[in-house]
Amino acid sequence: MQDYSEVYSFLDSLAEKGDLTYERNAPLAQYSSFKIGGPCSLAVFPKSRKRAVELLRGLRGMGKRILVFGNASNVLFCDKGIDGIVIFTTGFKEIILDGEGVIHADAGASLTSVSQFAQKNGFEGFEFACGIPGNIGGGAFMNAGAYEHSVSECIVGCVCFDMKSGEVRYIPASEIKYGYRTSSFQDSDLVILNVEIKLKPASDPEKVRELMNDHLRSRNEKQPLEYPSAGSVFKRYPGYFTSKLIDEAGLKGLSVGGAEVSQKHAGFIVNKGGATASDVMLLIKQVQDRIFALHGIHIECEVRYIV
Repeated sequence: MQDYSEVYSFLDSLAEKGDLTYERNAPLAQYSSFKIGGPCSLAVFPKSRKRAVELLRGLRGMGKRILVFGNASNVLFCDKGIDGIVIFTTGFKEIILDGEGVIHADAGASLTSVSQFAQKNGFEGFEFACGIPGNIGGGAFMNAGAYEHSVSECIVGCVCFDMKSGEVRYIPASEIKYGYRTSSFQDSDLVILNVEIKLKPASDPEKVRELMNDHLRSRNEKQPLEYPSAGSVFKRYPGYFTSKLIDEAGLKGLSVGGAEVSQKHAGFIVNKGGATASDVMLLIKQVQDRIFALHGIHIECEVRYIV
């Protein structure tokens, strides 16, 4: 374990200003939708974008590992934990509409709250995101999507903190390379602070609201929301529905330790109780091996394993 005395002093000075809390030796399982993961040296929770910038700017020269997440809904933290500083953005989540019809959403705003904000302000085109268990910052980072749509279709640009230069930068959509569940942010030193999206006026706002409610009902009916998970585990393989492949392979209910391929939705691996990251990773491999044996294709994991 590294010496964090300098970091403690810095965080104490920020905490005195307000809009920030932190926890030493924090159990990552507590802050992960999977409810899995060992402790990290420090978990930090800025409550405003201004404080997040001050935090990142101060930490960047201290030589510590820094990781940034929203509500960690698409990650699996390792069992041994992380010797480093884990920042969670869920505390700053303001959403505003400017005079040009652009929605500005802080990184910690949930995708559902952004879609609801858009509908209430008379826009359509973001209703697909209603119910996705993540934040807009993470959504822009991984190009989250559902119902054949993704957030990259709506993004105008992102306000980011550059860990190399220590400056806040605006990255227009034209400079962001997006693919299926991927973006150029994943190979950069940029931390997303705010996401700008542009939508078209809704021809019938009530129909948009009804569609959002349908999405929520569908998720509740079809997905195993009663158990901790990281959402859909595997990316869709071109020409196939991955969950259907897993189901037809008879893998529903397959388990390793406390981890199980959901019996409700084959695309999910759920924590039935006491699952470890090792359980989940072994189960993922067993599913991948079985699908390869049957179809000769490798289904890629969508969930990010953090070690």
